[in-house]
Amino acid sequence: MELRTRLANAALKALLYEVDVQPKPGLVDPVDHSTHLDMDVFTFIDSAVSLQPYFEQFAQAGIDFVGDDLTKLFHEIRPIGMEAEKVMFEATGGVNTHKGAIFSLGILLAASGYDQQAIRQTTERMLRGLTEHDFKDLDKKKQLTNGERMFLKYGITGIRGEAERGYPTVFEKSLPYLKAHFGNDFGTVLLDTLMVIVSESYDSNVVKRGNLESLENIQKYAENILAEGGCSHPEGRETLDDMNSYCNENNLSLGGSADLLIITIFLFLI
Repeated sequence: MELRTRLANAALKALLYEVDVQPKPGLVDPVDHSTHLDMDVFTFIDSAVSLQPYFEQFAQAGIDFVGDDLTKLFHEIRPIGMEAEKVMFEATGGVNTHKGAIFSLGILLAASGYDQQAIRQTTERMLRGLTEHDFKDLDKKKQLTNGERMFLKYGITGIRGEAERGYPTVFEKSLPYLKAHFGNDFGTVLLDTLMVIVSESYDSNVVKRGNLESLENIQKYAENILAEGGCSHPEGRETLDDMNSYCNENNLSLGGSADLLIITIFLFLI
């Protein structure tokens, strides 16, 4: 199998595995989508399948890239990402299922195509200066993205900052956790891996729908679940149910954490 196809297949699997993990508080899964009534599991499947050709293009861009200035590779893949977003919206009838995942998977597919032995270092070199570039002159923009609003309001750099630092939450926390616990029930391990991510990251989606206190509460729930032995432990499961109720009552989305779970699964698979 060609490298680009193998990498693209892993990215597609990561999207499908993530949506199947259940029960995920504040996210879409096969048993609940209370905080995302405009989408369900089938919306995510449609979205994921539509992105497969673009995953191959991201990987091929990395394979073909020649030179030392890897910021040029990032600029090469941005138009692919924009086209992928357009196709995603066509597949879902205008619903944003995977915009964040397209951004991160695009970067990591290109980095993997370029050098699979140094994915994190390649990512850091690709994204050097990203937040400074993307967040400058925001006061002059008429339409702001959620990430840009969070930066102006709270100084949170969100997924751009995480990516520019080479995804420390993933490479230092969630990926080692998943590797260490693989072999147990895979769905439960992925749910616990999500709790590791939630406890460690600043999910701007939570802040967007709630506030910084909402984020702190969500992080505390995740920390408690892990301290209680994880989601398969009776106490951990009870806290997970409480966390789910809290998300539903306050209409909170953990979309940023879901994106980090997707790339954790992708890196694990390759």
